[in-house]
Amino acid sequence: RDARAGRNPRTGEPVDVRAKHVPFFKSGKELRERLNAEDEG
Repeated sequence: RDARAGRNPRTGEPVDVRAKHVPFFKSGKELRERLNAEDEG
């Protein structure tokens, strides 16, 4: 995520939020097929 301007919710004081890396997950074809199978119980 990019750096941005934020706000302290307790005091309302403006703060700078630094840039950070956020984990990302993309499911594979087999996992999607297993999760979306309609005939399994």
